Amino acid sequence: MRRLLTHAIAMTALFYAWRSLLVLRGWLRVPLVTDSDAIPSLSIVVPARDEQRSIERCIRSLVAQRGVDAEVIVVDDGSTDATPAILARLALEFPALRVVAGEALPAGWVGKPWACAQGARRARGEWLLFTDADSCHEEYASASTLRFARERHADALSIMTGQELGTLAEAAILPAVLQMIVFAAGMLSEINDPQRPDRALANGQYLLVSRLAYDALGGHTALRGEVVEDIEFARNLKRDGRFRLIVAEGTQLVRVRMYRSFREIWDGFTKNTYLGARGDVRAITGGVLFCSLLSVAPPLLALAAMRRKRFAEAAEAVSATLAVMAVGYHGATFVSMPRRFAVFAPFGIGIFGAIALNSTRRGLTGAGFTWRGRDYPAKNPAR
Repeated sequence: MRRLLTHAIAMTALFYAWRSLLVLRGWLRVPLVTDSDAIPSLSIVVPARDEQRSIERCIRSLVAQRGVDAEVIVVDDGSTDATPAILARLALEFPALRVVAGEALPAGWVGKPWACAQGARRARGEWLLFTDADSCHEEYASASTLRFARERHADALSIMTGQELGTLAEAAILPAVLQMIVFAAGMLSEINDPQRPDRALANGQYLLVSRLAYDALGGHTALRGEVVEDIEFARNLKRDGRFRLIVAEGTQLVRVRMYRSFREIWDGFTKNTYLGARGDVRAITGGVLFCSLLSVAPPLLALAAMRRKRFAEAAEAVSATLAVMAVGYHGATFVSMPRRFAVFAPFGIGIFGAIALNSTRRGLTGAGFTWRGRDYPAKNPAR
């Protein structure tokens, strides 16, 4: 049985490597442009709640955008830290910066969609950019993404941002978790195919959309109860059929410090995993098993085989772990992450499996999810 399990794990690792290569089909990269060519007006909306660690860097990078006619609107969503004071100081330094004091959260709304909706309501641009307060933008980032979207006749563009990994927890877990999310979403050629509404993905850290498409889809009102609002936006747009969404890589344009500790990683993805899978317990169970076969099982079987002096069997189990690391190494080259962190890939995948279990437990038991001081119920029933 151990030999059969070792063979199964090796085959799973090979499938993971093969499928990961296929996922990268249709890979697009947004090039950096430094000249403007009749680029339309842009409104940049930043929802901010308790962002004192990163808000100043973000705003300074946004007001410094070049090659584009852009306004910057920050919605302070009831922050209880130093965020309002920082924004007030920046507003004095940059008169063009518009700081909006967020209104109380209405019933049935999630915090981020509500803040984005308030910002969009005040926006004047022909295009809207929704970006997170922990992002930092190269000075021609907005001009580059707008040019890319218009040249490809897209109505919305979401980019994969560069990830800043400051702590060991970030370096060991985040690359593997993000790779698994893209792996589960499907091939990028399918995600960017308007004829495949079943394949939808967007990154809420950077979502650019034309005002026409945004209003036609109901704006953030249509997403008011969505914790994972970026994925739901992508699904709504592709189901609608009138507009085109492109997902591309833009790690050289925007960088994000997503989470800063193991606890933030755990809580952040616990909030997203069950709801992102729409309560599909079968899919989540299969995903957790898949993560286990790629992370925990190979070293345990290798150790058991070594104790029994079955060296060929041990080598087969070790090869599965090496294959997972190779996938992490290859994937890191596409998203400008340090490739040395690929050694942590099996560990990160294992942690993601544990996060998925915890997220499903909270969803099934009705415990719901807590984020930024707010409690949200598990909206999607188990399927």
